[in-house]
Amino acid sequence: MINNKIRYALVKGDKTYGQITDELLLNVEQKPPLWWFAGMTIGTILLAIGGWAFYMSLSQGLGTWGLTNSVAWGWDIINFVWWIGIGHAGTAFTIFFLVFRQKWAGSINRSAEAMTVFAVMCAGLFPLIHMGRPWLAFFILPYPNTRLLWLNFNSPLFWDVLAISTYLITSIMLWYMGMVPDLATIAQRTKNKVGKFLYGMFSLGWNGSLYTYNRYETLMKILGGLAAPLVISVHTIVALDFAVSVLPGWHATILPPYFFVGAIFSGFAMVLTLMILFRKAFNLFDYITEKHLDNIAHVLKYGSLIIGLAYVTEMFTAWYSGVDYEIYTFFRARATGSFSVAFWIMFVFNAVIPQLFWFKNARKNLIILFLVSIVINIGMWFERYIILVSSLAEDFLPSSWTHYSPTMVDIGIYLGTFGLFTCGMLMFVRYIPIVAVNEVKPIARAEKLRKQKAQDHEH
Repeated sequence: MINNKIRYALVKGDKTYGQITDELLLNVEQKPPLWWFAGMTIGTILLAIGGWAFYMSLSQGLGTWGLTNSVAWGWDIINFVWWIGIGHAGTAFTIFFLVFRQKWAGSINRSAEAMTVFAVMCAGLFPLIHMGRPWLAFFILPYPNTRLLWLNFNSPLFWDVLAISTYLITSIMLWYMGMVPDLATIAQRTKNKVGKFLYGMFSLGWNGSLYTYNRYETLMKILGGLAAPLVISVHTIVALDFAVSVLPGWHATILPPYFFVGAIFSGFAMVLTLMILFRKAFNLFDYITEKHLDNIAHVLKYGSLIIGLAYVTEMFTAWYSGVDYEIYTFFRARATGSFSVAFWIMFVFNAVIPQLFWFKNARKNLIILFLVSIVINIGMWFERYIILVSSLAEDFLPSSWTHYSPTMVDIGIYLGTFGLFTCGMLMFVRYIPIVAVNEVKPIARAEKLRKQKAQDHEH
């Protein structure tokens, strides 16, 4: 009984607070390894490719993209929805930790929140560029009385602006405020004068007193409570971009919950990918344990069931409706027609392969965990592709049917967002503790007390 608890502990080893601080600040206080510079080089190259594609889009217009009169939303909106989905996991982990008191999320939430911030930044670029004239983006900001401009509140573009900006600001606040105690610790330990000044400034005068800590915990709970409905609302609003239309395959009330679950699903898959890499790269095996990876795998297997149910429900609804256009979209275009390869990749990757996590040996195998986490996000990208392109490329009128394929500019912008995400995450692991020191210490103390009680019970 005792060995089982130790093996599945959230923090391994009888560590003192000093040991926890020393081990979790190593990535900040030591020089970065060679792979970090290699990663930054690759990220910078991808950013340069994205910069070229962005320049081409501005200088020559959106004609450089693969859009047609029928497929007016292509890779840009596919990747926008995909990145938004990945950005859901960070806030979800914070809600688990703060609102639902799930202590296992304490070692993961900071990295997940960083992932959220950079993923939402990547997502926000696509609607901005899709406007064609990004320098006029201020026209959709909500200040109609100031400029005597009345916005079109029925426009999904306006909904997206409000949803993304609100979610991004809240995510940054959650991420930053969660770092304040650790920033103060780094400021006290660092010998670099510039670093001491900057870390001290951003720690907002944290002194570690009980009064300060009580205020801090109250603020974090308030932010977590405010973020909880945002996690649901953001992807619901993105789903309404499609559901309010009359196109076959889009005009369905299942899309908001379907998109929300898909976002959590893809976000947790990306968190699993990053956690496996971080625990190996920074020797965090005692803090990101088998228990954490096992819990994420459990979330993914249940999420996969819901996603599979959503796919089947969509097809049943189309068949039961008796509407020829819906039946054609789901059973001809998607399942057996022009988009069948992408459809079955989506179905197998999202609804079938994650069922491996029902088996304990699969959840304990890091290679299987890593590969399945990547497979899920590939499948989720194909899901967005199927939803967007199949309904637009083959709509009501066969005379307007068209073939869609991305151009090098489309691909370049997508690669550029990977560069932004990579560089952002690498800068994060260079200057910020990957695991929240102030949140792991109470968990480690609780593990010690639990172990001591188990030993006393044995005696």
